[in-house]
Amino acid sequence: MKISEQIKILCVRTNISVAELSRRVGQSPQNFSAKMKRESFTISELQIISEAVDATFEHNFILKNGDKV
Repeated sequence: MKISEQIKILCVRTNISVAELSRRVGQSPQNFSAKMKRESFTISELQIISEAVDATFEHNFILKNGDKV
């Protein structure tokens, strides 16, 4: 699943609009929308997004044996 799809689901589940999320993270709705289209969020931006909705963001590589890196 693409990160933009995950962010849209996050907004639905936290009952806020994407525009409201963009304001919470200090970006204009236009800039945020462009990042969504380009799929160009950094890990630090994803952490800020998670904090804006009081969620936890995890980023891992998970090996076939289940180990997380």
